[in-house]
Amino acid sequence: MGVEIKETRVTDAEFESMKRFVFEYLAASVAKEDEGGRMRWYPWHSAEYRHNHILNVVALAEEIAEKEGADVDVTRVAGLFHDVAKLETDQELHAEAGARVAREYLESRGEYPESFVSQVCRAIEYHSYQGDLDDLALETQCLIEADLLDKVGANGIALMLLRMGYEARTHMDSEEMVDRVLERGLEAANRVESDAAESIAHQRLKRVRWFSDWLEDEIAAIGN
Repeated sequence: MGVEIKETRVTDAEFESMKRFVFEYLAASVAKEDEGGRMRWYPWHSAEYRHNHILNVVALAEEIAEKEGADVDVTRVAGLFHDVAKLETDQELHAEAGARVAREYLESRGEYPESFVSQVCRAIEYHSYQGDLDDLALETQCLIEADLLDKVGANGIALMLLRMGYEARTHMDSEEMVDRVLERGLEAANRVESDAAESIAHQRLKRVRWFSDWLEDEIAAIGN
């Protein structure tokens, strides 16, 4: 039996250069907005938050891809560029715009095969797809699943509680916000297809349920 030879391999140095480019692109998108931009008063619409979300998605997507037998290079590069245009484009257009940015970068910064570039760009372009994930390439599926799972679990709770502070809501509303994280997590768990993503989803949902039960007990005690 022959050994499969991959068409490309993205080195660690190349990937680090891509990370820097993506952050600089996000920061430039924020800097050029004269009137504050879309919901800029929320911290997760900053370059720092968006880049952190991107890196979380990359880590999750790599984990899923490795366990499911997807092309890890395609998956992690697509994950890195999937939201690169998020701060400069409307939500409905950011996936297509991100694919364009990725293609321009990959075609100008290295000698990547066209097949690799096309796979990466296709995954980015379809990462907001709302249909059946089985209809998509495995690498695209891994990216979508990672994107869904990033806001589930402890990370999702932290983001919702942070949002409460910016909305000047009291801690007595926190149960409602945690319930929203649980609801989002259940939706994500129902949508993911791979065994690896399902395992991550259920682990993170377990953490949300544990925190929710604890919070419910303490809030009930305050009311008595």
